[in-house]
Amino acid sequence: MTALWMVRHGPTHAKAMIGWTDLPADLSDTAAIDRLRTALPSAPVVSSDLIRAVETATAIGHTPRLPHDAALREINFGDWDGQTFAEAEARDPALIRAYWETPGDIAPPNGESWNMVRTRVDGAIDRYVALGHSDIIVVAHFGVILTQVQRALGIDAYAAFGHKISNLSITKIQTGTAWDAPLINHVA
Repeated sequence: MTALWMVRHGPTHAKAMIGWTDLPADLSDTAAIDRLRTALPSAPVVSSDLIRAVETATAIGHTPRLPHDAALREINFGDWDGQTFAEAEARDPALIRAYWETPGDIAPPNGESWNMVRTRVDGAIDRYVALGHSDIIVVAHFGVILTQVQRALGIDAYAAFGHKISNLSITKIQTGTAWDAPLINHVA
């Protein structure tokens, strides 16, 4: 069994859908970083290759560091990346509503569907679980963490979207014969 300690990167303060846009994290709340560091086990750390996740993983300071992994990137919002919901809705009103209300095979223009994200992330997580560590810290993004909440709880994507995943929060996913999520969105 492996415990995945999934940490959402520090805040970017962007007020838009930010997927593959590479924005830095605001890690100025050193007390929050210290609490996060203390709440995590001594374990290998892997992060998305986007700078906000890399910087957060570096701030946590746990080692060993595994290579950054592009498969742990946030949802690729395609043409919606960098747009507010209102801007994307003005452009594609029916499509954006369907994307969030009936997630599955619907994708933003030039982006990924929820099922594509889930397949990508499941493959990456399976590779890390296969390493055989008892604990792994995964520093990633809202969508990445929700794919594994969905997997662990056996819920549909819409129900997964109902979970809040705050910046610098911990979500613990236990793998094995049965998967579970005993801790979701814990802010240390």
